[in-house]
Amino acid sequence: MTINVGDKLPAVTLTQATLDGPKPVSTDDVFKGKRVALFAVPGAFTPTCSARHLPGYVDKAEAMKGQGVDVIACLSVNDAFVMKAWGESQAVGDDIMMLADGSGEFTRAVGLTMDATKFGMGERSQRYSMIVEDGVVKSLNVEEPGEFRVSSAEYLLDQLGG
Repeated sequence: MTINVGDKLPAVTLTQATLDGPKPVSTDDVFKGKRVALFAVPGAFTPTCSARHLPGYVDKAEAMKGQGVDVIACLSVNDAFVMKAWGESQAVGDDIMMLADGSGEFTRAVGLTMDATKFGMGERSQRYSMIVEDGVVKSLNVEEPGEFRVSSAEYLLDQLGG
């Protein structure tokens, strides 16, 4: 079942790359008591994700934070090393929290998986964005297959009022 607006995010452990190596980070660590702009991509270093999706959030980070967003988080079914390398290649700095859902546990728990085996990628995340306040989904924007519009930074920024 897909998560809906008004639902609380599931308690899951994700991974974030740090200077000391991969670090487990709970969904509570990321979302509790915070307003978070979360976006998910099918894969790091993939064409649309690298050319448009992540760069859009880097470009709009300051505007989102000006609209009360505490954290902007990018999630993908990749490992923490890949997410770190992708973040570095895109110069995200401290503006975007790069979260690895390496085993797809979070993605399955929110019901937003997609089968990308025909592309040699296995089970991945659908492309989506959401605004989360204190762990509760306030808006959810799931792309149709092959589309890139409602999960963009511009679309989410409009929902934030900016």
